[in-house]
Formats: sequence, C-alpha cells, structure tokens
Amino acid sequence: MSLMEKLFGSFSDKELKKIRPIADSVLALESKYAALSDAELRAMTPALKERLAAGETLDDILPDAFATCREASWRVLGMKHFPVQIIGGIVLHRGCISEMKTGEGKTLVATLPVYLNALTGAGVHVVTVNDYLAKRDSEWMGKLYRYLGLSVGLVVHDITIAERKAAYQADITYGTNNEFGFDYLRDNMVTYKNQMVQRGHAFAIVDEVDSILVDEARTPLIISGEGDKSTDLYHKADEFVKRLRKVTFADVDDKEEHDEEVDGDYIVVEKQKTVTLTQQGIKKAEAYFHVENLADADNMTLSHHINQAIRAHGIMKRDVDYVVREGEVIIVDEFTGRLMIGRRYNEGLHQAIEAKEGVTVEKESKTLATVTFQNYFRMYKKLAGMTGTAKTEADEFSEIYGLLVVEIPTNRPMVRKDMDDVVYTTEKGKFNAVIEQAIECHEKGQPVLVGTISIEKSELLSSMLKRRGVKHEVLNAKFHEKEAEIIAQAGKFGAVTIATNMAGRGTDIMLGGNADYMAKADLRKAGFDDALIAEADGHAETDDEQVIAVRRAFEEALAKYKPVIAAEAERVREAGGLYIIGTERHESRRIDNQLRGRAGRQGDPGASRFFISLEDDLMRLFGGERVQTLMNTLKVEEDMPIESRAITNIIESAQKKIEAQNFSIRKNVLSFDDVMNQQREIIYGQRGKVLEGEDVSESIHNMIREAITNNVALFAAGENAAEWDISGLRDHYRGWLLTDADLRFDEAELKELTREKLETLLYDRALEICKRKEERYGANIMRELERAVLLRNVDTKWMEHIDNMDELRKGIYLRSYGQRDPVVEYRIEGFDMFDAMIDSIKEDTARMLLTVEIRTEEGPKREQVAVPVGETAGGEKLNSKQPAKSTKVGRNDPCPCGSGLKWKKCTCKEYHPD
Repeated sequence: MSLMEKLFGSFSDKELKKIRPIADSVLALESKYAALSDAELRAMTPALKERLAAGETLDDILPDAFATCREASWRVLGMKHFPVQIIGGIVLHRGCISEMKTGEGKTLVATLPVYLNALTGAGVHVVTVNDYLAKRDSEWMGKLYRYLGLSVGLVVHDITIAERKAAYQADITYGTNNEFGFDYLRDNMVTYKNQMVQRGHAFAIVDEVDSILVDEARTPLIISGEGDKSTDLYHKADEFVKRLRKVTFADVDDKEEHDEEVDGDYIVVEKQKTVTLTQQGIKKAEAYFHVENLADADNMTLSHHINQAIRAHGIMKRDVDYVVREGEVIIVDEFTGRLMIGRRYNEGLHQAIEAKEGVTVEKESKTLATVTFQNYFRMYKKLAGMTGTAKTEADEFSEIYGLLVVEIPTNRPMVRKDMDDVVYTTEKGKFNAVIEQAIECHEKGQPVLVGTISIEKSELLSSMLKRRGVKHEVLNAKFHEKEAEIIAQAGKFGAVTIATNMAGRGTDIMLGGNADYMAKADLRKAGFDDALIAEADGHAETDDEQVIAVRRAFEEALAKYKPVIAAEAERVREAGGLYIIGTERHESRRIDNQLRGRAGRQGDPGASRFFISLEDDLMRLFGGERVQTLMNTLKVEEDMPIESRAITNIIESAQKKIEAQNFSIRKNVLSFDDVMNQQREIIYGQRGKVLEGEDVSESIHNMIREAITNNVALFAAGENAAEWDISGLRDHYRGWLLTDADLRFDEAELKELTREKLETLLYDRALEICKRKEERYGANIMRELERAVLLRNVDTKWMEHIDNMDELRKGIYLRSYGQRDPVVEYRIEGFDMFDAMIDSIKEDTARMLLTVEIRTEEGPKREQVAVPVGETAGGEKLNSKQPAKSTKVGRNDPCPCGSGLKWKKCTCKEYHPD
C-alpha cells in the first residue's frame, strides 16, 4: 500500500464507504420480503418493471430488486447473500470489477445485478471462460431467474442459429467470451437481418474478468475461410530446418556478446522469443532451395516459410505450447493451461508445427472477419467483471476498459499462511523437495494441490510420485474433460492433486471433498449414463419421469454423503487445511495468486508455498543474476534450500517488469486494432442500415455518380478537352456502360465538351440501364438486387482490406528506423487504403449492378449495354458520327452491336443476318 493510500484510504475504501449504506438498505428489507407469499414475491418483477416505465432509475429500485432476488434465492437455491455479497453486487451494477477471494460465492453475487439490469428488457450477458461453467450457471442460477419470471438463454458451441437467436432474445444470456465474439462477427457477415442472432450490447458481467480481458487480449478473434495456397512448401521448409543446428541465448545482450562466436544455422533468443537464421543458415537455405538470394523480393514466400519452420522448432514446445491429439495440433493457453479447441496460430505458424509433428498440414486460412476482445467488450454500454485477482492489473483495466477495481472484504477472516519462496540451485533439487513436501502432507492427511506451468512438468512430477507409491490425480489439458470433478475432490483427506495453471477456475475446492461428485459416482455405478445424470443435476423444470427418478436418487445419495463429508472436512481442518505447492513462479503475479487462492476459502485453514530453482525460465531469464550471486556466495548445494524474503522480492520485481512488458504488447495490439476498429464500425454500421431494410437505391445511384466523377477526373485532367484521354475513358467503361462507338467527338464538339457534360452523359446512360432493368424485373426485385449487389461488394472488398491491412502491419515496424511512429504511419496509410477500398466498392457495385442478370424460368435475356446509336440518353447525344441501325454501315466502321470489332469482322446476327 502506498503512503497516499495509508493517509487518505484506497479507492476501494472510498467506494465501500459509499456502497455500505445502500447494502444496509437492502438488508433492512429482509423481514418485509420474507413475509411475502411466493405469488407476491414473483409479482415484484412486473411491479419493478412498471416503476422503471414510470420514470424511476435502476438505482432507485435497486434496494427492492436486490431484496427480492435475495429472498427468492433463499427459497429456490437455499442460499442467502451475505452482506459482503450484496456489496459485490452493487459494485458490479455500478460498472466496476468486484475483486472477491476464491470461495466467496461470485456466482451468487452476480444474480443481484443481473436480475436488476434484466428488468430493463435490454438483455444481460453473463460471460464465462468455458462452456461447462456457462451451462452450469445458466441452469443453477437460471432456476432463480425463472422463478422470478425472467427468461434465461445459453450460448455454447454446436447449437443451431435458431437456438442462438432464442438465447439472445432471453432476458439473461449465459455464454463464453468466444461465442459472444464470434456471434458478433457472424452477425456482420449475414445477408438478411433475420439471420442475425444478437440484439445489442447493453450490459455484460464477465466472470474471471482478468482471464478474458487481459490474458486473452493479445489474441484476436478471427473467422476464417479456407485459403487456396498449397501446403507443400511447409513440408519442404520443415525437412530443411530439421538439418539445421540451433544456438540458444538467454537474451539479446547475451547474443550480442557472443555474436561473432556463433557456430550454428539459426539463433533462438529465449527472453524475447525471437528466432533468426545466421549467415551460415542463409547460405544453406539458398543452396538447398536453389535460389541466389534468399532476401530477394521474389523469395519472400520461401523466406516466410523457413522463418515459421525455425520458429516451430526453436520456440514452440510440445506439451507446453501445444498438444497433439488424434492427429491434430491443439494450442494450450499459456495462462490457464486449457486446450483452445478450434483456435489456430496465424501467419502459417500452425501449419509449420503440423509439418514438424508429422500430422496433416491444413491449408492456410483467409481471414473473413476479425475483432480483438478489447474492442468487442468496449461495445457494451455497461461492463462489469468478477475475479479473485484483478488488483495487479488495475491500471490496465482502467486505461483500456474504463473499469475500476474494488476489493470486496471476505465474509470470514482469511487465515491461510502464505510462506516465503524456497529457492534451489537446480530443478532436480527443487522437484525432489516438492515430492518430499507432498508426501509429508499426505502422510498426515493434509490434502495437497501441486501447481505446475506446463503439461510436461505435471507429468514429470506424476511419474516421481508414482515411483514413491503415492496415489494422486493429474489435472492438465490432456484430461480437461474431468477438470471440475478432479479439482472438486482435491480437498479430500490425504488427497494429492497435480494441476496446471487452470486449477479448476470456477470450481471450489471444498475441504473433505464434494458430496455432489460422490453422489454422481454412485449413480454411474448404478448404470446411469453421464447425459442423464447431467440432466438430473440440472435445475430446469421437467416432467420426464426417468429424469425425476434419477434426480430423486441423486438427492438420496447427497443426503448420505453430506454428513460423511462434514466429518472428513473437520479432519482436514485439523491436519492444516489444503496445502498449495507452486513448482514455478509464473510471469504474471495474478496466476500465482490464483493458485494460492485455491486454499483458505471462507475462513478455512490452509497454506501455500512456492518452490523455485535457478533453472526455472523466470529466474534464468529475468531475475536470476542477483540470486545466483547470493547462492554462489553462500556456496549452496543442489538440495540445500534458501528461504529469504529478499529473494521473494527479487522474483516479484522481475514479475512486475514482465507484466509491464506484456501490458505494453497488449496496448500495442489495441493501438493497431483501434485503427481497424474505426473502419470496422463504419463498414458494419453501413451494413447494418442495409440489413435494416433501408432503401439503398439512392445510395447506389450516388455511388455510380461518384465513381463516374472520379474516373472522369482521372481521364479528363487538364483544361483542354483535346488533351483528355477519351479513348482511355471509353476503354474503362467498354462492355458494361459504353460501346466502342461511344464518346467519339469532332473538333467542334470537343471545344464544347466539359467534364460536367461527360459525367452527365455517363450517369444518364447508367440510369437508363437501371431503369430498363427495373421495368423488366419489377421494383421489388430491383431493390433486392441493389441490396444484394452492395452487400456482396462490401463483404468482398472488406475481406481483401483485412488482408491488406495485416500485410501493412507486418512491415510497418521498419518505419521506426526512420524515427517515425509505426502506429501513426499505420493509421495514415490504413485510412488511405480504406478510402481506396471505398472507391473500389463504389466502382465495382456500379459495374455489377449494370451488368448482372437475374436468372428466371424463361432463361436470361441479354441486357442491351448501351442505347442504340442515334438514340439519346438524358437529352445528350452520345455519338454524333455513327449512323443509326437503318443507315448503311461501312465495312471498316465499328459494328453498331457494340462488340468493338469492325463490321466486316463481326459475327453478330443482328447486323449480319446472312
């Protein structure tokens, strides 16, 4: 805590001072609402809506709404919000982040602001980190909302468009950040409004807000289509790189110090995660692929594939960064340890890893639509979040999202013991100590949760425990299906659980174990399948007799296990509660705090300690020198631990530096996406108006006029019409607006010709074509054709623009060598490209509308591109020299049919009946 906070109090202290009187007013209503009948309590929902309709605000009705929800929760769920949970709910309603320790009941806290804000009818989105939690919470808390007369929807993977639409129409919608974001992108790719599923972005509460808005902020959401490039070059690049020799340096300084001594083909710098070919490697590449100069512009594609291949081999580690499952490379989230199903590394890196691992190399994808989580969630009119660890990123939440963090006091005092780190010189010595500590706890019945930062390390520790004969559970991305069940039982007497960073976020570790999971195990033994058990465990109303029977069996099993669990929980408390062992410090303090937070819930006893070695990546790359000097001075041996607050401080200092570096990276990503976001809002905004049914006829006519004006300005530059490139203008419009016979003027006509006359001639011709189309197809079909043509061109050009902007971003960093800000340069050039794209949309929309034909059962009728020679369009003569059809045409004259060929060479039937 800073000196200013000590003197004047923290922001949280000031906010809590304002909020407590509101919470007290909610608590004061407890007896009033407890006295209401079920019917009277349910009737509060329409009554509160009426008050809003009459002009009262959400803040005005908050005490009554919260009190209603609190009493309903007690009747339906058997849970009544504690005073601190009411405070947390008020913080969420005010659009802030509620930082609440693990086990304080964040899921229940959210019901208060969700119910209150759902009364507006605008829809509330509750965002979770995975489908399991979204489904669990929508069913569990959904029972409460439905009791109060509100509808609840669920958006998860593999549901139909109709189901998605229904879910978003509900008062309250649960889903994951990925599903909400992808639905937004898909909504802006549809052709008709009734294909859209979302209905706006009024209020969202983000659970595990740090994971979603910070950890995932570096990775944009991308909807892709299959590209058309061959994958053969990935295999060739991989075969080449397998022959090369890698040289690894800890950081850039280390590399520069030994640069001249390097004897290898490519260099990996671990700290900055960069990889580059050496001169020796470049020569080998040129020889292997038979090219003279790898740096030549013609070899950019080859160079790109080689760079991705050395990145795949030099930096990306199996069972750390990704896993291979059933012939597929699946990314592992570095912060949570979860598998990121369906996500792929971009720019060909995923394909390079697939080639490295010998699985099928998928074709490169083409980006159809993209958005960052930062810009998606900033669209909400009101945003709030919950987590146990937000304070360390308070500046980022404030700067990027305008979200302030309020620390909520615990319901019961925290008694967990957080011990100083223990440091070993080697990883082997550290792991030996971890195993000894785990066995010591296990033997006295104290449950242990061992946290690792990778699948690889979790499996190593598991093998060491097996050799010592210790029964244990492993929770990592390879076994994520059983995540909730494994973590829920981690508090049983004598349990030992090894887990990667995810450590079951969203699932409480209860001392003594979890009666729910033990009851479900009994049901499985009785022969019931998981789907039926899940349905029976749901909170939705049902009249299915089988589900009711299983639910009854489930309740009976629960009743049997609850006293057993209570007794075992007391034994665990006497043994010291849950012991958390961290086997490595993470780059982010939040991840470490999350691991510690698994113990000590609701005033339970517990302990936590991190075991560290100088060979850990964090120590080796960021904080090891000062500690190494200390260890050398003390002549510390492999298995001799050093425990010092000074060492812990050095580690935390290194973590702060990395956090600042990562924040800078995320800000940089956002700086670039902000440019795209401004353009995205323009395109999606215009697109939305079209989908809303706005008549685009006038807009398209304006586009045609603007496109003509631009082209005339291009071909008719200068003051003297005789110098204008009339033939170039004719060639540009030939075949879709003009014939070869058009725009031919004698000297007298040229003297009278102006740009305005040219524009009018062309524009009137275009209007004439449109008019004849409308007469042929009818006004309704013509309006639909205009809408479809515009959307088609907008979508096509926007997709091309996304790729072009991506290519611009890749090379823009080189501008920094010229003392120019890459972001500023990207913004300037990006908007020049955007303007060019808009001009291209206008031109191609005009061209398509004037040439496209609608298939009918009668078969297509040929559109007459230009009015016959001698006729007028808009009162101006298009051609003063060529005769009408009835006039004899010379053999060397252009054929009046508009083919552009001389009459003697043309084969049209209209003018050559023979």
